[in-house]
Amino acid sequence: MIFIANWKMFGGLNSLNSINPVIKFLKIFKNKKSVKIIYCPPTTLIYPMYKRLKNTPLMVGGQNCHENHKSGAFTGSINATMLKNVGASYVIIGHSENRRNGENNSLINQKIKSAIKSGLNVIFCIGETLGERKKKLTKKILNKQITSGLKKIKNKKKILISYEPVWAIGTGLIPKINELYETISFIKNKFKDYKVLYGGSVNPKNIKDLKTIEKLDGFLIGGASQNSKKFIDIIKKTYN
Repeated sequence: MIFIANWKMFGGLNSLNSINPVIKFLKIFKNKKSVKIIYCPPTTLIYPMYKRLKNTPLMVGGQNCHENHKSGAFTGSINATMLKNVGASYVIIGHSENRRNGENNSLINQKIKSAIKSGLNVIFCIGETLGERKKKLTKKILNKQITSGLKKIKNKKKILISYEPVWAIGTGLIPKINELYETISFIKNKFKDYKVLYGGSVNPKNIKDLKTIEKLDGFLIGGASQNSKKFIDIIKKTYN
């Protein structure tokens, strides 16, 4: 199972200490060989986190990147090549918080191409809004996001698809398990060969329900991943 910790806009150098219990836990965890953990901190922490995790099985990723993989006049921006240079192996692209700020499917497609060209793996986020869900447009929206986002991209092994209903992020709400199973099955059947994760208010309380969805390959975890105890609890309960 894949567990991705999206720290969002959180953390300073002292926050790196919270990774130590996770490293210790993984050493003694009986299912450690089947666990993959990827931390996606703010860009300011990627290199120090990479150094901290260098001799462990844990990996580091970025939270977004510019669509141009070459240097350019883009003040404040960071591209995939720069992320790779400071130790990132992954990058989150298409997160709803960035889509809300204007990222469309075409731009996301450019970013994914740039990330792969720079040697990064991509955590590709998709998801519908509450309004779209109420209109029963979920499958149509997801199909368009995936088809457009992955247009002319052949290297499927470099992509993880993370389904995050926009209305579930940070709210504590999750879809009904039967609905979530249906949506994950739709993605898996329509876009074969991709690993599919779930994100959106994943926490120690709801992980027991979420883990019952057999087709899931892992979880993208937001706020709960900032706390090592909660993060470890999620991993433990996935296997119990």
